[in-house]
Amino acid sequence: MTPGEVLPPRVPKSARLGRNLFAAIAVGLSMGAIILSSLLIVRQFFVAVLAVSAAIATWELAGALRRGAGIEVPLPVVLVGGQAMIWLAWPFGTAGLAGSFALTMVATLLWRMRGGASHYVRDVTATVFTAAYVPLCCGFAVLMTVAPDGLGRVLTFMLPVIASDVGGYAAGVLFGRHPMAPTISPKKSWEGFAGSQLAGMATGALCVHLFLGGPWLVGVLTGSLLVISATLGDLVESMIKRDLGIKDMGNLLPGHGGMMDRLDSLLPTAVVAWLVLSVLVPV
Repeated sequence: MTPGEVLPPRVPKSARLGRNLFAAIAVGLSMGAIILSSLLIVRQFFVAVLAVSAAIATWELAGALRRGAGIEVPLPVVLVGGQAMIWLAWPFGTAGLAGSFALTMVATLLWRMRGGASHYVRDVTATVFTAAYVPLCCGFAVLMTVAPDGLGRVLTFMLPVIASDVGGYAAGVLFGRHPMAPTISPKKSWEGFAGSQLAGMATGALCVHLFLGGPWLVGVLTGSLLVISATLGDLVESMIKRDLGIKDMGNLLPGHGGMMDRLDSLLPTAVVAWLVLSVLVPV
């Protein structure tokens, strides 16, 4: 140290981690316990978990759009329509999901007319986006839940995503050197993505073989595709938050942000998982 040189301020460990790590772990374990218990007791209870989660995430996304861009999403329409998508997907499958989404879109067009022509297209477009992004995607998780082998399908959908998070975090911390999308999510690296792929493919292979009786190679492919969709889902939400100028969608979950911040990778992955498993491991 040369005379007059000033040492840089010491960065607290919690600041380097970016969030309260212990709170994040506690909340993550609690959420995992709720999901697992709802699936194991009566797996249809998981539909109720999805319905509550979708409602909270919809509320958060609508609030973020209002705070960040002044966009008014008619909550009565999108909340009621969202619950219709979740619950009608249970007995009526894709027809119930698609029909309730279409009715939500029509109701949005009519409801927003009450506010006049100013920003009509903007608000309607944002509302349809909100309905598609949250409850419609959640509806595909419902379709997997109520299948005869629903427990295995939901676990095959969720466990590779969890493994992807863990593997990506570990590989990123240990080996991360090359940013994947520095302008969107500076902490993501290609090394972390490789760790996510390895963990996701291994978990996908185990889940498809053990829970669904499918071939190992199908599980490897499934895990790889779910990791890709989960990673892209996380980047999409990061892009939305950057556009709106916010850090988190909400503050409901200590160490995690809002419910929407936890569902970002799962929402698009539910669609991919339902499609891939329907084709490669049909009921």
